[in-house]
Amino acid sequence: MMSEETQKTPIVPDQAALSEQPSTDFPVVGVAGSAGGLEAFRQLLQAFPPDTGMAFVYIQHLDPKHPSMLPDILSKATTMVVRAAADGVRVAPNHVYVISPNTALTISGGALVVPPRMEPVGHHLPADQFLRSLAQDQKSRAIAVILSGTSSDGSLGLVDVKHLGGITLARDISAKYDGMPRHAIQTGEVDFILPPDAIARELARIGRHPYVGGAGREEAEAFRPESTHLLEGIFALLWAVKGTDFHSYRHSTLKRRIARRMALH
Repeated sequence: MMSEETQKTPIVPDQAALSEQPSTDFPVVGVAGSAGGLEAFRQLLQAFPPDTGMAFVYIQHLDPKHPSMLPDILSKATTMVVRAAADGVRVAPNHVYVISPNTALTISGGALVVPPRMEPVGHHLPADQFLRSLAQDQKSRAIAVILSGTSSDGSLGLVDVKHLGGITLARDISAKYDGMPRHAIQTGEVDFILPPDAIARELARIGRHPYVGGAGREEAEAFRPESTHLLEGIFALLWAVKGTDFHSYRHSTLKRRIARRMALH
């Protein structure tokens, strides 16, 4: 169970945390929803190509006392494999994993961790809990998506994903239940605010970018730490245009931030 302090305090990135390697070589997308979120996620899945190369984990607010039909419902919207999240299962590309009732869900070492739900009624924040673990586990290969819902769950986890180098998206607030996307947008940490079908298109594009691990070997070479010639060209431009000398800055940090900006644009 997360303490109240843990729930409210976002991760502050440090150099050591950012330098750790993600636990998979493909992006892992955490998708959060509550009221209205299921239909939005179905729309998103229907708009996806079947071979995105990404793993998806869907966090829905569920009644702890009733069985869930989510895997059956969502499997009708996609050709990807859809299954209930199970403890110890390593996530795989082109798979969708769905939280089960009366459980919590996190990820560690690329594998799902599914303990029983322990939080008292009113304090269960499954989206924040999963997204915070996703940020720590996947770093730049973490992607957070906030869909429809009536609470603020997911906004703190989204902030952690952004702070540790991941990419963040939220449904536009034209949704009937706009609490979750509205709170996420108010953090100022959302990279893209789009309807579900446009979120699907943006994810498919981002998933092929070397920043999140989806590119071919030649393209990814430009982002390796030892590739300094590209940085030298950027430093020269910045010096000529702005009079700012970046040569003393940590190259790995600059390359990561440049790569992230390239992925977004």
